[in-house]
Amino acid sequence: MQLFNEHITQALAERQQQGLYRQRVCLERTAQQVNHQEKTLLNFSSNDYLGLAQEPRLLQAWQQGLQRYGAGSGASPLVTGFNKPHQQLEQQLAQWLGYDRALLFNSGFSANQAVLFTLLNKTHSLLQDKLNHASLIEAGMLSPANMKRFKHNDVAHLRQLLTQQVDQASLVVTEGVFSMDGDLAPLADISKATQSSSSWLMVDDAHGCGVLGERGRGSCDFANIKADILIVTFGKAFGLQGAAVLCNEQTAEYFVQFARHFIYSTAMPPAQAYALSTACELIQQDEWRREKLAHLSAEFEHVLDDAIAFNNTQSPIKPLLVGSSEKAMQLSQALNQRGCWVSAIRPPTVPVNSARLRITLTASHSTEDVKYLATTINEVMYD
Repeated sequence: MQLFNEHITQALAERQQQGLYRQRVCLERTAQQVNHQEKTLLNFSSNDYLGLAQEPRLLQAWQQGLQRYGAGSGASPLVTGFNKPHQQLEQQLAQWLGYDRALLFNSGFSANQAVLFTLLNKTHSLLQDKLNHASLIEAGMLSPANMKRFKHNDVAHLRQLLTQQVDQASLVVTEGVFSMDGDLAPLADISKATQSSSSWLMVDDAHGCGVLGERGRGSCDFANIKADILIVTFGKAFGLQGAAVLCNEQTAEYFVQFARHFIYSTAMPPAQAYALSTACELIQQDEWRREKLAHLSAEFEHVLDDAIAFNNTQSPIKPLLVGSSEKAMQLSQALNQRGCWVSAIRPPTVPVNSARLRITLTASHSTEDVKYLATTINEVMYD
């Protein structure tokens, strides 16, 4: 027992010395605001891009689902946990996004890991973008496949790696929108590269689905391509929780038979699936939410000082690159004091010396909110 205590104590001390110690903060959230220590701040760290998490129609749908189906599913999908709302949601997602099948998971993390752990064996090659989400990188490292990482959004490097995998079935994995930088993958070129090498393409579109593409279909629709496997998550634009894997009929059946994350996890509550069906409808119907995001992005860029290092992305994620973790924390605290909740993102979430303020805009923000944020950033950057 002493050895474990020493290991834990040393690891925590090192994390503190590095200035990377993380702490949870208990908040009360209302629409575009958070309440912390009896202070109300504008929330610019939420992934609720379309503002659906507080949408009355979605809240009502979840309440109706609870009244009809109860609080929990009670079992895994292959026992008694697969109910009518799950089936309806899967069919709805498949039709909307253009796939034979959709399978529901409790999180994007488990969906990503289920696909890589289940699909790949030691005869396969896995090629991942260097900046892919931790769930994808970890699954690749633990899978039996031969994993290599191509330089971020570097299609030439990807093609080079693909030419080295001629005797192996290859799976190429990228995000549609990268969560820390907010930039889009060059999906059209990546798709061409995978097709020319007879490889499969998997796209994790956690931060693109609902925001990009016609009727919010996401990054692949925006790039006019179709991935062999598409991952969408419900904790961002959908305003809820969970995820889905979309693929062809045979691949879906393969996952049902062999994906341990799917087989041995309790199914999401049917009330949640019922509410997600409403979220799916709202995403498609409420085009004004995406239009507003575009307007807010333009306002933010217009007001922000041109001298500030800022990546004006096509997504709601607006990273403000700082460099040092200490500086990022100082800026985050300064914005907090002025009424803006903006998270500092530090290693190991991002590479060393690339700490940043990760600003996210949502359809719940007003133009005045965004102008105030930009003006405040201009002030604190030069204090």
